[in-house]
Amino acid sequence: MILTNIEEVPGQEIIEHYGLVSGSTIRAKHAGRDMMAGIKNIFGGELKGYTELLRESRAEAVDRMMKQATAVGANAIVNVRFATSTVAAGAAEIFAYGTAVKVQAKSTSKELG
Repeated sequence: MILTNIEEVPGQEIIEHYGLVSGSTIRAKHAGRDMMAGIKNIFGGELKGYTELLRESRAEAVDRMMKQATAVGANAIVNVRFATSTVAAGAAEIFAYGTAVKVQAKSTSKELG
């Protein structure tokens, strides 16, 4: 599956358009991560537990989006975007979405006229 955040796949042409596909996950903070985040806020530094949580969440949302695209016959998703929102205290949604398409290599033959 080809994923891109632009409107086309370089070197490919879109031959089918399947519409919007999406994937999401909602994750809650872990108490241990929350405690470590509080300590890091005092001393500064990267909140590695949250970094890992967000990485896993993005991967899961993208995987779900790709499964939806595969189910409709797509081999690429263009205009991929991410959004996030708070759904409850301590829980957030990661949402991935894009346009499912089928692409093929551009023809290199030119008509003689």
